[in-house]
Amino acid sequence: MSMQATPIADTTQDLELSERLLAPDGTRQKNPELDPFVADVDAAQLRALHRDMVILRRIDAEGVALQRQGQLGLWAPCNGQEAAQIGTARALDPIDFVFPSYRETGVIYARGAQPGDFVRVWRGEEGAPFDPAEMRVAPLQIIIGAQTLHAVGYAMGIKHEKAPEVAVTYFGDGATSQGDVNEAMVFAASYQAPVVFVCQNNHWAISEPVAVQSQYPIAGRAPGFGIPSLRVDGNDVLACMAAMRWALAHARAGKGPAFIEAVTYRMGPHTTSDDPTRYRDPAELEAWRTRDPIARLEAHLRTAGELDDEQVAAAQADADVMAREMRAACLGMVTREPLAVFDNVYAEPHCGIDRQRDEYAAYISSFEGV
Repeated sequence: MSMQATPIADTTQDLELSERLLAPDGTRQKNPELDPFVADVDAAQLRALHRDMVILRRIDAEGVALQRQGQLGLWAPCNGQEAAQIGTARALDPIDFVFPSYRETGVIYARGAQPGDFVRVWRGEEGAPFDPAEMRVAPLQIIIGAQTLHAVGYAMGIKHEKAPEVAVTYFGDGATSQGDVNEAMVFAASYQAPVVFVCQNNHWAISEPVAVQSQYPIAGRAPGFGIPSLRVDGNDVLACMAAMRWALAHARAGKGPAFIEAVTYRMGPHTTSDDPTRYRDPAELEAWRTRDPIARLEAHLRTAGELDDEQVAAAQADADVMAREMRAACLGMVTREPLAVFDNVYAEPHCGIDRQRDEYAAYISSFEGV
């Protein structure tokens, strides 16, 4: 796989220079590099991907609503990035281990997250919203880029044990400016670790456009570390699935790390504490609406006679059920006792934790009778 280092003039050109299988109007395009990796994907599987993206968008909308209503402290929207997350995550093997950032709602959904898992961290109830060992997903990482180092370390362990799994890490375009991401790629390449780097280039690192950080495609950086890369249209769920299958096959075959840049767009704010109207041109937002990942796949399936109004309504109904269950789980959560924050910090008893627990217990008791 290869890509040209062509300067990017604007976000529209950015997308057009990416590999794809489905055009924005849903037309299926031939791609000799990607086609072999999705030759088995039939209409039923495409409908399942469509349903996944519809449910994910509804989860995201419910998360925003819960935050606005004071039920969550924060929410990191992923509206517009459904294809990049669902397409790549559905290509994973159950044994693979994922190291996400804080925005990978679709990835944890695809890995089996339950309704309460989407909100537990954002409500401040737990540091990890699910059992990492059970879901094969590390806790959501809020420190920008730190999860890439964790993924590479885990992948080095995979190689040492000669295990068949692959470590996969997700991050945004802004994270590529962090030292952690670059250091992770150095180690991954040096030790030929079986890890896949997935950069969701959504064009905005909070209020800074990607062009400020990268004059050339981000995928062009990886070969400099000795890592093969592929740049795909991140709003094309089929291309994203193909790209991940390519990367996983590469890593699983003992050929070392691989890098995917999924060119997509963040339609909402960076988080619910952000106001994108202060820095983003409304015309740019409208231009990207015409490249909507859900509408694209829906158009493709309808043209092929493989999707009708009843099936679309059924997917939306499933999405509404998920949103109701997510809301009920959120409102029904019971906050743990304050001292429970010290539970499960270490696998074995630790005197430092015991001392801190005693000190915190004394602090809490000092408020009694006040």
